[in-house]
Amino acid sequence: MDWLTAHKIPLGSWISGGVDLLNEHAWWLFDFVSLVIGGAIGWLIDLMKACPPLLLIALFGLLAWVLHRSWRLTLLVVASFLLIANLGYWNETVETLALVVAATAACMLVGVPLGILAAHRPWVMTVLRPVLDLMQTIPTFVYLIPTLILFGLGVVPGLISTVIFALPAPIRLTQLGIASVPKPLLEAGEAFGATRWQRLVKVELPYALPQIMAGLTQCIMLSLSMVVIAALVGADGLGKPVVRALNQVNVARGFEAGLAIVLVAIVLDRLCKQPGGRGPGRPR
Repeated sequence: MDWLTAHKIPLGSWISGGVDLLNEHAWWLFDFVSLVIGGAIGWLIDLMKACPPLLLIALFGLLAWVLHRSWRLTLLVVASFLLIANLGYWNETVETLALVVAATAACMLVGVPLGILAAHRPWVMTVLRPVLDLMQTIPTFVYLIPTLILFGLGVVPGLISTVIFALPAPIRLTQLGIASVPKPLLEAGEAFGATRWQRLVKVELPYALPQIMAGLTQCIMLSLSMVVIAALVGADGLGKPVVRALNQVNVARGFEAGLAIVLVAIVLDRLCKQPGGRGPGRPR
């Protein structure tokens, strides 16, 4: 094998050179992006922290009741957040919620239109598929390194890495939902003289809504799974106490912070699920 390794293709050097080139000539762009994204997330965190914890918990409980009309879910939401506050991780939970909300919003704003386009243009999905496979399978630390170099320490590289990791879910599920719309429904829309935009809004999106909502919940879960990894590059939130507990071999602190992450994941998952678990095409 010596003859093969002696003629190594310098892929790593090419990527490193590209990152250095971007850092040298486009540093102003990355600084601007870091300033805007960091400022937006910081504003959201300050807004949530300005609200008294009990009031914010009550608002989450009210949201659960309005969305699902379930006293059990409302009790679960309130009890979960009260337990997190009792354990002393309320500020970290607010920071994590802000990061997850920002990452999920970015993923849905990009992923849903791309999924619709891929469903209507199969060649787009053919082009996107290997890229999405790469985004889902490449180890997170691989693209965490260049984002850290380009954007510096803080919440921004953590957010961008989270978006890269979670974005394939809404794209794939939106494309699946739109592509699975039965042809008789589309033909009925055409028979009534619906335009392409009207078919999308009144036929395709309502039918694909359960798949799109599944993409939303997947995106939230994937974003929460990045909380600890984002803490390694300076992002605040529940990942920081987990990393500190790991460094100190502190079992109690690690379990409490991990439990807080689990409770946040359960609450967000239950809040975003459709009532009754309706599937595609089921009557509403």
